[in-house]
Amino acid sequence: MKFRRGSVLLWAILTQLVLCRNVFARNGTQACKLSGNANSEQKVLDRLEPLAHKNLTVESKEGQDNYMYVFQLCGDADGVPGAGVIQKNTKTHEKPTVIGLYNSTTAIGGSDWVMLIYRNGNKYDTHCNQEARKAIIMISCNKNTEMGALKVILEDRERENDCFYLFELDSSAVCPVQSRLSAGSIILIIGFCLVAVYLIGGFLYQRLIVGAKGMEQFPNYAFWVEVGNLTADGCDFVCRSRNREEAPAYRGVTTDALEEEPEERDDHLLPM
Repeated sequence: MKFRRGSVLLWAILTQLVLCRNVFARNGTQACKLSGNANSEQKVLDRLEPLAHKNLTVESKEGQDNYMYVFQLCGDADGVPGAGVIQKNTKTHEKPTVIGLYNSTTAIGGSDWVMLIYRNGNKYDTHCNQEARKAIIMISCNKNTEMGALKVILEDRERENDCFYLFELDSSAVCPVQSRLSAGSIILIIGFCLVAVYLIGGFLYQRLIVGAKGMEQFPNYAFWVEVGNLTADGCDFVCRSRNREEAPAYRGVTTDALEEEPEERDDHLLPM
């Protein structure tokens, strides 16, 4: 009895974990706090749902230092709380530098691209008037890969303000959804649907309203019979192989025509 209760409890716990995991997976972009128009930007973020809960890394060499960048969509990059993009020095192993936070997100989207901006990172020491760092991730359409490799394009810090890190990523998640049906297929489907509605609706009307029986239940039965007859006549006229005008056949003379007319008697014309 205890074993059975333990099994039921274990199955209940596993079920709850699966459900929680599914809900968490579906709401991967909800953790981002948008700074602009929440409705429109949330729609842009929803397109990136397949990229959620995944750490993307890339290494870059700057002078004598080697850096590794970690990016996660609306999640803690490399486990750093609140950080969407971080920078780690692989030589000195210093504390990671937060480049952008996902609780200060801006999402801008086009037909085949999405630009994600994380703001409020750690401040610069000497550059850019010691303003907060900012990461820009440009995600472009690539139908051949679900999630490509993260690339570092540049760090623009040689200005007084509005400095940024620029990253690039290819993904099929931002590609426009295209219909697999051609225009001809759509027209055929619409035509078949209209024919089905006509036949079913006409049959029910003739059956239930008019009270027709047998073939009379077919909608516009007389019309379609006439169309069939005319079509058959047309096919016979076009496709038949015999001559359309037959030569008159020889007709024999009847025996009545051959009978001699009775001999006229003109005896009354003779002089007496």
